Amino acid sequence: MAVTTRTLTAICRSPMAGVFKRMMGSATARRTAIVTGSSRGIGKAIVQRLAADGYAVTINDVAPNKPGIDSLVSQINESYGPGSAIGVVADVTSSSEIQSMVEESVSELGPLTVMVANAGIAQVKGALETTDADVDRMMNVNFKGVWNCYTAAAKQMIAQGPVPEGSTGYKILGCSSIAAFKPFPLLATYCASKWAVRGLTHTFAMELAKHGISVNCYAPGIVGTAMWEEIDEKLGAIDGRPKGETVAKYVKELTAMGRVSVPDDVAKVVAGFLCGPDSTFVTGQTVVVDGGIVFT
Repeated sequence: MAVTTRTLTAICRSPMAGVFKRMMGSATARRTAIVTGSSRGIGKAIVQRLAADGYAVTINDVAPNKPGIDSLVSQINESYGPGSAIGVVADVTSSSEIQSMVEESVSELGPLTVMVANAGIAQVKGALETTDADVDRMMNVNFKGVWNCYTAAAKQMIAQGPVPEGSTGYKILGCSSIAAFKPFPLLATYCASKWAVRGLTHTFAMELAKHGISVNCYAPGIVGTAMWEEIDEKLGAIDGRPKGETVAKYVKELTAMGRVSVPDDVAKVVAGFLCGPDSTFVTGQTVVVDGGIVFT
């Protein structure tokens, strides 16, 4: 039976698009990705988009979020076929656990082509009330966690040799924030950690370019996730506002497009563009996805 352009278009728009893309790409290279902190929120949306685009994905989070990992792995494998996703419990603050995760991903899915260091936390607390333990916890997850992912992924990609023909290239991505551009009161350690991710990304981009690896980060704004619900609740308690009003105030006063972002807004930029073939000449950048809060 002849395969027409109309038939191909219909397939690519169907739920089986990811399977079709894997079949078409299997003769050259299999695209694989690791996404940390991906059992929910932005990370989950990134996984779902990558899988739809034909990537085999390693879904990661910490042990308390294992039910979310297992659920998403099942969903992806049911939608796109067995072997489309695996789940790995690992703490990004542990370099040995991240190294083991990379090794397991390569063993199960094939050579690593994309790393998305998405895991992160926030804390609402006055700067003068912040303890050494608070600083250590924030920097360990938000900065050291990205560092561990960047270094483990880069070493693996370099060891694999030249970028596989037919892939979208070696790509490493980290999660920054609009807080790396615009400070917010009561988020001192969070802002500092996200600034650090920007600086780290710039340096890695310069050092890894000769290996054919691009390194970028993305900066979400106010997103409807559990983390922003926590920020809203704690800032509201301090300022005497009911739940939901702090985020609503920020959106009204700061966001040009006038709405809270959803995880898919970020996933479109991260998975759709930065992980894709159209960003091969983009490196060392922090791409803001906030609906018009920060203008760069």
